[in-house]
Amino acid sequence: MKNTNMNVAAAVDNRNQVIVKTSIIGIVANIFLAGFKALVGLLSGSIAIILDAVNNLSDALSSVVTIIGTKLAGRMPDKEHPMGHGRAEYLSALFVSAIIIYAGLTSLNESILKIIHPTKVEYETITLVVLVAAIFVKFFLGRYVKATGEKVNSSALIASGADASFDAIISASVLASAIIYLVFGISLEAFVGVFISIMIVKAGWEIMSDTLDDILGRRPDRELTVGIKRLICEEPEVRGAYDLVLNNYGPNKFLGSVHVELPDVMTVEEVDNLTRRIQEKVFKETGVVLTGVGVYSYNTKNDEAARIRNKVLELVKQHDWALQLHGFYVNTDTKEMRFDVVFSFDISHIEGVEIIYKEVLDQYPDYEIQIAADVDVAD
Repeated sequence: MKNTNMNVAAAVDNRNQVIVKTSIIGIVANIFLAGFKALVGLLSGSIAIILDAVNNLSDALSSVVTIIGTKLAGRMPDKEHPMGHGRAEYLSALFVSAIIIYAGLTSLNESILKIIHPTKVEYETITLVVLVAAIFVKFFLGRYVKATGEKVNSSALIASGADASFDAIISASVLASAIIYLVFGISLEAFVGVFISIMIVKAGWEIMSDTLDDILGRRPDRELTVGIKRLICEEPEVRGAYDLVLNNYGPNKFLGSVHVELPDVMTVEEVDNLTRRIQEKVFKETGVVLTGVGVYSYNTKNDEAARIRNKVLELVKQHDWALQLHGFYVNTDTKEMRFDVVFSFDISHIEGVEIIYKEVLDQYPDYEIQIAADVDVAD
């Protein structure tokens, strides 16, 4: 386990280096673009080009925030933050979205003022050259940053990459308005500025919404949860893996718990060895730390228990809102029965338990029945 921890730590450090390097490339590119566009915009009197320059400047600032967030997220755990500082990366992405929204609203205000009080625009050849160059730079920069963000699972980089790709479209719209003005003498640049501003605000809001989902807690990725359950069920003693809960403490950092269904003849020593093996296996394959592995026992000693389970399963499955039954165990001597039911979000747990309890009790009136309601938290 020690070597695995070292490998994970090395991977995290490499991930942070990639994010910082990519962000620095974005900062340099955006500062150069912002400088050239601002100069051209001031010389030509084009509000659209000036707002495009402001947008590039906000992108550079966003990259600076991304670096700061990555550095904070990479700090070691301490007594006040025993789970580390990984969620700081989500806060940096939230701050980036706020910067983008502010830039968009400010640009919208300036564009509306230009519509009310228009000014003459003078386009030169250099203006068109700068815009064409900006389109190509932002297009390829966006693809590079987004691809890198997806590779290292950085929401901040993915957001920056998507924003850069969209900036290429914005610059293209500014170029189109300049060409229309030169050919037809119709000035659309203030209206293009409004369009740019609205799109900037929209992009910022989408980033903020996506980041808030991470902070509030979103449903874990299906590929990850199904993969973890598959790894666990590869163990010959395990009949099923259930109640998998993953808590996100930053990109690629999950702590979780799970229940496994085991035969009722296993000893505590055997269960201890198995659960430790499962924890190490899951961590090595996925990087997920299972802080707890609970146990359900299933009957292996009489056929009557199997018949009762099949009947109860039939009763549960007739309801669409009852997604799964697991952890079933019955003692036919003491007349005790217990099981868990996973409910959908279409019914309250109290109501669901009452309905199933009544139906099972009608079939087995002599039994003491215990039903635990589980939340549909993972696939």
